[in-house]
Amino acid sequence: MGFSLRTFGEIILLDREGQAVAFPEKALLILAYLLANENSSASRASMARLLWGEDDIANSLTNLRKLVSRIKSRQSDLKTAFLTFDETYVHLERDSITSDIISARADTLKKPLDKLAFLAKGLRARFLGKANCQSRVFIDWRAGESRRHLAMLKETLDDVVTAPATPDGIALIKEAALLLFEAEPQDESTHRILLKAFDAEGGLEQLKRIFERRKELISSWPAKLSMQPQGQTPAPVHQSESGALSDRDATTRPIPRLPRLALLPPINHSPDPGAAMVATSLVEDITLGFCALNSLRVIAPYSAMQISRQSENQFELLQRYDINYVLDTRLSGLGDDVSLFTQLIYLSNSEVVWAERFSFRKLDLARNKHDISRHIILEVAGQVEQHGMTRAYFEQSPAAYHQYLVAQQYLHRLTLPNMRRARKEMKTALRESADFAPALSSIARTYSKEWLLTARGDIELLKSAETYATQAITIREDLADGYRELGVAKLLQGSIDESVEALELAETLSPHYADVIADHADTLVHFSRPGLALEKIQRAMELNPINPDSYLWTAAGASYCLGSFENALGYIDRMVDADLADRLSAASWAMLGNDKKARFFVSRALETNPDFDVDRWLAVVPLQEQWQKDIYREGLKKAGF
Repeated sequence: MGFSLRTFGEIILLDREGQAVAFPEKALLILAYLLANENSSASRASMARLLWGEDDIANSLTNLRKLVSRIKSRQSDLKTAFLTFDETYVHLERDSITSDIISARADTLKKPLDKLAFLAKGLRARFLGKANCQSRVFIDWRAGESRRHLAMLKETLDDVVTAPATPDGIALIKEAALLLFEAEPQDESTHRILLKAFDAEGGLEQLKRIFERRKELISSWPAKLSMQPQGQTPAPVHQSESGALSDRDATTRPIPRLPRLALLPPINHSPDPGAAMVATSLVEDITLGFCALNSLRVIAPYSAMQISRQSENQFELLQRYDINYVLDTRLSGLGDDVSLFTQLIYLSNSEVVWAERFSFRKLDLARNKHDISRHIILEVAGQVEQHGMTRAYFEQSPAAYHQYLVAQQYLHRLTLPNMRRARKEMKTALRESADFAPALSSIARTYSKEWLLTARGDIELLKSAETYATQAITIREDLADGYRELGVAKLLQGSIDESVEALELAETLSPHYADVIADHADTLVHFSRPGLALEKIQRAMELNPINPDSYLWTAAGASYCLGSFENALGYIDRMVDADLADRLSAASWAMLGNDKKARFFVSRALETNPDFDVDRWLAVVPLQEQWQKDIYREGLKKAGF
C-alpha cells in the first residue's frame, strides 16, 4: 500500500514518498466519502447527487459516467485500483489506500491522549475545506462530518481534561480546547469543558471574591464621614421628580448584554525568540481562561489574529465585530529583562481600564506562567464587570452625562478661567441630575485647583472642595473620584495622613486610573516620599501617554525634591502651559547656579502673582518633613523671591 489521501485543508493524493499524485478531484471526493463511511460501497445515483446535486439527476449520472472513465484510465496508469465499478454501485478497495479520515483510525487508538492528538491534528485544518464542489448534498454531508469530528473531539477532551497529564499533555488539552471554542463559542457544554480545562488547579472562585477587598475598604468610610464637624457636612441630596435617587442596586446592576473582548496576539519588540514563544503560549492560556467565563465573550483566536494584522482599518474591524474591549499585549526587552505589557482598553473612548507589566525572568517563567495567566484573566474579568457597572451609572442620566462631558474639557487646561467655566458647567449637570456623583467630585477638583493656581491661601476654597468630595462619596461610595478629591483637599489643608488614606482607597478602587495614580503621587511628594512619588507618576504617564500638565508638574516637583534639578526642568519644558511652574523653574535654575534664567522666571512668576512671599507660601503648603521646606526655601531665595 503506497498511496494516501489527505482530506483536511486541500484534498490531495500522495505517493509513498509523500509527493502529490495527479488524480481527478471529483474522484478524490468519492474516495473521501467512502473512507468516511463504514460501508465501502455506494450507489452510482447517490455519488452523482453528491458531486453534482439533485436538480438534474440524468445530467449528473452522465457526468459520473465520464468521471468513471477517467478514473479507470488514471488507475491503469498508476497500476492500482482504489475504486471499482459495476452497473449500479461504486466500490472502495480499502486495502489500496490510507487516509487522514478521522473515522478510519480514531476509534482504534486506545490511549485517550493519543486519540485527542489525532483529532486535534485533523481539526487544525477544515475537513475538505478547499474542495471545489458546490453541490448542496456535498456541502451538507461535509458539514455533518465536521460536526461528527467535533463531537468526537469534545467527548475525548471531556474524558481527559481532569486526568493527570504531563506538560505536553496539558499543552495538547489547551490546544484542543481552543479548537473546540473556535467551533462552538456559544455552546454551554463547551463552556463546561473549557471551565474544567482552565480550572484544573482551582482558582476560579477568586472571581466571585474579586470585589471583596473593595467592600472591606469602603465599609469604614460612612462612619468616618459622619464624624466630620457639622460645618463640613455636605448638603443633603435632593431627589428629582423623576426619581433620580432610585434604589442603588438598580444603578449598579451590570448591563444585560455580555461585553465582547478581543485578545490581540502579542506585538513583539523583543529579539528573544524564546520569549516570543512563551508569550504566545501565555496568550493561549489567557484566551482559554476567558472562554471558560460567562461574564464576557471573547472573539475566536483566528478572528483576533486577522484583526491584529490590519494596521490601517483595525478600529473599523473591531467595530464590525461589535467589540467593547481590547486586551493589547506587547513584548519587549532581552535576556533577563524581557517583559510583557498588557492593557485593557475600552474601545468606545480609548480609555485604559487596566494595565500591568509582567517580568519574564527565565528562572521564574516556567513556574509563574500559569499564575500570570490566571492573574490576567481574573483581573480583566473583574475590571470589565466593574467598568460595565460604572458606565451604566454614567449613562443612566444622558443629559447630565452629556453636560458632564462638556465640562470635562475645561479641566484639562489648568487656568483660572477654565476651572471656573468647568465648575459652572458641572453645576448645570447637577440641575439635570442632583445626585450625579462624578459632577460633584469634579466641582471639588475645580476648587482645589483654583486654590493652587491663586496661591493665596483661601481656606474656603479647600473647604468647598472637601464638602463636594464628601457629598460625592456619600452618593457613590464605590467610585474612586470622590475619595481622590477628598484626598487632594485634605492634602492642601495639611492633613497629609488623611490624604494618603483617601488616595490609597481611590487607587484600590481604580488601580489603573491614571489621574488617581497621579494625584496619589502628588500627595506622596508632600508626604516627603519623592522617590515613590516619581515611580507612581511615571506609571500614570505610561497609562496616559499624552501627559497632562499636572502629571509633568508633579514629576518636576518630585525630581526637585530628589535634587534632580535638570530632570525637573526637563519635565517642565514638556508642559503645554509651562508658566504654571515658573516658581519651580526659577528655583531649579538657581540651584543649578544659572542666576540669569532664574531671574527671568522670578520676573514672570511675579507678573502673575505679585504678592508671592516665600515664607508665607511655605507656611501654607503642606510638607511632611522640614528638609523639604528647606530645599524649597533655598531654591526660591537663591532665585530672588
